[in-house]
Amino acid sequence: MPPAQALSSPAAARREPDHPARYAPNAVALHWSMAVLIVVVGVLGLLHDSWPKQTQAFWINLHALIGLLVFSLLLARIAWRRRHPPPQLPAECGALARRLSQPVHVVLYVLMFVIPLLGIVTFIWHGRVFDFGLLRIDPGVPKNRAVFQPTELIHGYLAYALFALAGVHALAALWHQYVRRDGVLQRMWPRAREP
Repeated sequence: MPPAQALSSPAAARREPDHPARYAPNAVALHWSMAVLIVVVGVLGLLHDSWPKQTQAFWINLHALIGLLVFSLLLARIAWRRRHPPPQLPAECGALARRLSQPVHVVLYVLMFVIPLLGIVTFIWHGRVFDFGLLRIDPGVPKNRAVFQPTELIHGYLAYALFALAGVHALAALWHQYVRRDGVLQRMWPRAREP
C-alpha cells in the first residue's frame, strides 16, 4: 500500500482550517481493525463446510468469537460516531458521491449490526457453547433446527451482501484517490508517525 504521504492532495491542503480534514485517530483505528477482522471472520465463514469434522467445532467457535469482537467494536464505533461527526467531504467530491455516501454507510452499519446477531442466534440454537479458553458460556439452549436453519441461511446471505458492498466501498475509495484525486481516502488513511 502507498505511504500516507502519497495519499495527500492539493484539495486537502486548500481545505478550511476550521473543518477537520481527517477522521480522528480512534475512528481510523476502529475502521481498519474492523475491516481486518471482517475479512478474517468472513474467510472462516466461507471455509465452514471445508473444515474436517474433528476440528470443525474449534473453527466455528473461533468464527463466533471474532464475530462477537466485531460486534463489540461496532458498538464502540457507533458510540464514538454519535459524539464525533465525520469530517466534511472535500469540495471537489462529486454530487453522486455526496448523495450515496451516507446511505451506503448506513447500510454497512445495519449489516454489521444484524449479521452478528443472527450469527449468535444460529450458534446458540445449534446447541453450541462459547469457549473463551479460560471461560465457557453455555446458554443451555437445546439444538433446534427450526430456528438455526433459517437464521443460518439469512446470516450467510447478508454476509455476502456485506462483502459485496464493502468491496464497492473500497473500490470507490480507490477511485476517489487515483482517478478523482480529491482526498476522500486520505481522510481515513492512518497518518504517518512524525519522526
